[in-house]
Amino acid sequence: MYGGGYIYDDTNNNNNQTDDAQKLEAFEARIAAGEKIEPQDWMPADYRKQLIRMIEQHAHSEIIGALPEGTWITRAPGFRRKLALMAKVQDEVGHAQLLYSAAETLGKSREDMINDLITGKSKYSNVFNYPAETWADTAVIAWLIDAGAIINQVANSKGSYGPYCRALERICTEESFHLKYGHDNVVFLATGTPTQRAMVQDALNRWWPPIMHFFGPSDKISVHTETMMRWKLKMASNDDMRQKFLDMYVPKIWDLGLTIPDPNLRKDEATGQWQYTEPDWDEFKKVINGGGPCNKERLAVRKMAEERGEWVRKALMKRDEQYITPLA
Repeated sequence: MYGGGYIYDDTNNNNNQTDDAQKLEAFEARIAAGEKIEPQDWMPADYRKQLIRMIEQHAHSEIIGALPEGTWITRAPGFRRKLALMAKVQDEVGHAQLLYSAAETLGKSREDMINDLITGKSKYSNVFNYPAETWADTAVIAWLIDAGAIINQVANSKGSYGPYCRALERICTEESFHLKYGHDNVVFLATGTPTQRAMVQDALNRWWPPIMHFFGPSDKISVHTETMMRWKLKMASNDDMRQKFLDMYVPKIWDLGLTIPDPNLRKDEATGQWQYTEPDWDEFKKVINGGGPCNKERLAVRKMAEERGEWVRKALMKRDEQYITPLA
């Protein structure tokens, strides 16, 4: 699903290294020419560091992101909805496998990435630290959160690192089915009984602030954006992706007769830009630092899964086998 536009920056862990000027110039020339960088190629230390962080956080977001919807598998309204939701959750976990493999090509093992997740050192998308209170929440997640992820991932699949781009191309194909599944669920509820309609409106009201957070802080306060875009790690800024999302999905939401809980939301016809209430960035920082309503629950579930699966991993290990980095 779920690589949001925002990549958490640990500003206390800047480990800048000086790169060879000639190699750096040749590297940037390749990127400017549209070439892909492969794992065996020379790359600046900061490019590798930013990539590991970005892909790792994306992978974590996939497996954590499966939890809010996964809790509704046993309560889905009908067998057809249950099957579709099970397939979607399975896809999301599969996306994490692709992404962990891509990150491993940069030299960080999967075990280290999982350990950093469950100890809180590594982050994942804020949006998954909120509860899915009703079935309508899963519909809004599948439609609008996946829509935001697709906007981000389609852009970044044109980026510079080969293994990540190839993983994103496959992920985006599957995400397009998830988006259709979510849209179908929202349309069903919005055109259903008054109770169903009220339920989906309530869900949209709850999820709108996390959706606006999903693309990350305003470009004015986002660090590293300029370098990441020059190296084509990010292909669009946080604000640009937020504007694109609003452009594509606000009209669709209004077409269903649903309202958006932002009295200031409107499109400025002169500039073509959407005007909206500035998201609460203090809330955003609180959640990403562990203070959200479900942070502890999400990590506890992930830790439990890791502990319960330990015997399986040990059973599969061979005494003399060496760790092999995936080719991706």
